[in-house]
Amino acid sequence: MTAPQKRTAALKSDPRMQQYFGNEDERRAMTQAMFDQAAPGYDNAEALTALGSGAWYRREVLQRNGLKPGMTLLDVAAGTGLVTVAGHELVGPQGRVWALDPSPGMLAELRKKVDVETIVAYAESIPLPDQQVDFVSMGYALRHVGDLNLAFAEYLRVLRPGGRVCIMEISRPQSRWLRGLMHFHISVIVPVLARLTRRHADVKRLWEYYGDTIESALEPEPILDALRRAGFADVQCSVTMGVFREYTGRRP
Repeated sequence: MTAPQKRTAALKSDPRMQQYFGNEDERRAMTQAMFDQAAPGYDNAEALTALGSGAWYRREVLQRNGLKPGMTLLDVAAGTGLVTVAGHELVGPQGRVWALDPSPGMLAELRKKVDVETIVAYAESIPLPDQQVDFVSMGYALRHVGDLNLAFAEYLRVLRPGGRVCIMEISRPQSRWLRGLMHFHISVIVPVLARLTRRHADVKRLWEYYGDTIESALEPEPILDALRRAGFADVQCSVTMGVFREYTGRRP
């Protein structure tokens, strides 16, 4: 059984995921609807979830992993542009940025912040020619990808030789107590605070789903193996603050 097949089987057998969808088509339809609905209140809820990280951390990660002025960046699963904005600042006026996401609602919020090219699409099928970008980023969305092999093969395809991929993700704490505390914070506290701020109330179900996907997320080694199978070199995983993971690799 391949890694994506194992991932799909695990998701279907996980009771946390069964309440949301039964197959990949249902997952895509459900998540797009949730993201579209929650888009206006997404940034407010994300700020409450950041746990001390935020714009400074996203920018530092991109810069540390090689994003430089003049580069071409593809930000996959860009959402409302939290990573895209940091990347746009780093590549500067001589660079170029594409923001890709399956949710038109999220991209509409992104375009309010930054003037970049947007693409409505999934990570598994990127509508760009081969070898078009220097850097592929993805911020906290890997757990929403249905087929890692297809996604990583697409990342490699659109990268120029020597180009890099940098995937930021929230990791599941080792301690059962800390995992429970994180899940409660993300799926209960954040939606309540978001509602009390009166910014937007439609993030509750999305953040509940976020908490469940963190609990159901793959461990690092299968992700690193999928990056290697796709053809990436210098594949690594680092952890910051015990929670935030960075998966990186280079196209040879």
